[in-house]
Amino acid sequence: MSKYPIALTIAGSDSGGGAGIQADIKSFSANGVYGASVITAITAQNTVAVTAIHNVPVDIITAQLDAVFDDLNITCVKIGMLSKSETIKAVAAVLKKHRAKNKNLTIVLDPVMVTTTGDPLIADDAVDTLKEVLLPLATLVTPNLHETARLINAKLPQSREEMVDQAQQILNMGVKAVLIKGGHGASNAALKESTDLLLLADGSKFVEEWFTAKWVVTKNTHGTGCSLSSAITANLAKGETLSSAIQNAKTWLTGAIASADDLDVGKGSGPVHHFYQYWK
Repeated sequence: MSKYPIALTIAGSDSGGGAGIQADIKSFSANGVYGASVITAITAQNTVAVTAIHNVPVDIITAQLDAVFDDLNITCVKIGMLSKSETIKAVAAVLKKHRAKNKNLTIVLDPVMVTTTGDPLIADDAVDTLKEVLLPLATLVTPNLHETARLINAKLPQSREEMVDQAQQILNMGVKAVLIKGGHGASNAALKESTDLLLLADGSKFVEEWFTAKWVVTKNTHGTGCSLSSAITANLAKGETLSSAIQNAKTWLTGAIASADDLDVGKGSGPVHHFYQYWK
């Protein structure tokens, strides 16, 4: 058995290195966890735009999943970009099979739908498939404000009360807990804070917890959603509670965003500095 926890990311590849598989692996490593990966799509991408997407054939995705699960002691899985219905169904089928062997397998679903640059990453019909077959498997789902609105066909929430209401609607889809990432909210910038909502069901009642961090002024925020969800996954793999995993991931990401300008990567929205604690 590995000396260190092992987490798996199932996501698309970002050739620019700032989001997707690359950001996930960096986030796992920065937070003290060994990272394995299953690539679902290859994107031609940089800090300015996504210019092409090649979806990996379903049989290759399934083969990757079986290969890592058959050999590695994976305790936590983070799911990112799944752009097609058949990809989602294939991933769900394999996860069901391996969760039958390990009922404690933790699954964090980050429903990636649009890049920081505004490029779509999922087909419309795939959103319905995501809700029907994958959400019920998730321990935690981590949509941002825009993804939350798309999941429930609603407008962007304008208040904390509306965030809670929308989170409840996602919980009703069968997921155990939802973290709405509020960092894309314009009102949050005006308040100079980044606020996320965790909502989970405790018997017949909902329990909410809010996580707030200082707003960092920078254009270099490429991959923030991927990185936060992956850091949470890493912390859960280390045995932290859900609340602690989120808080520690948010603290780490705030530092990574605050140091993003030091990297100076690309001409557009550059990546966060995943290794700000280690690079001098």
